[in-house]
Amino acid sequence: MIRDGEGMQSDQTRMPSFQIQNPKLTYISSQRNLPAPGFRPTTLLIGVGAIMIFGFYKLGKGIKEQNELAREKMWSRIHLIPLLQAEEDRDQVRRYLADQAREKELMGENMKVYNSDRFVRPTYAVTPTNVTK
Repeated sequence: MIRDGEGMQSDQTRMPSFQIQNPKLTYISSQRNLPAPGFRPTTLLIGVGAIMIFGFYKLGKGIKEQNELAREKMWSRIHLIPLLQAEEDRDQVRRYLADQAREKELMGENMKVYNSDRFVRPTYAVTPTNVTK
């Protein structure tokens, strides 16, 4: 489109203010109607959201599984307490009888330390002489 006064030197060679195209000529657009390369932002947002939802789902399942394993471990320990207590009691009785036999061998008789016949659990701990790591 050429306007008045652009590049014209004389009034005789002047053209009208706007050039009129021939109506028989077709207009060819140089613009291509192609989609933008890559994913659309909504597609990316939906995809990332789906991946995050799946990740949080797996995380929740993993936490539930860990809680279940911890509960199972706790109950197994609770059920083992009587067995461990009985084993400790047998060991205490064995040590007590061995101590009584050793005392009788050294002193000739068993001395009563307490004023009752009731069994009193020893309050000292037996420690090994050689500590190994």
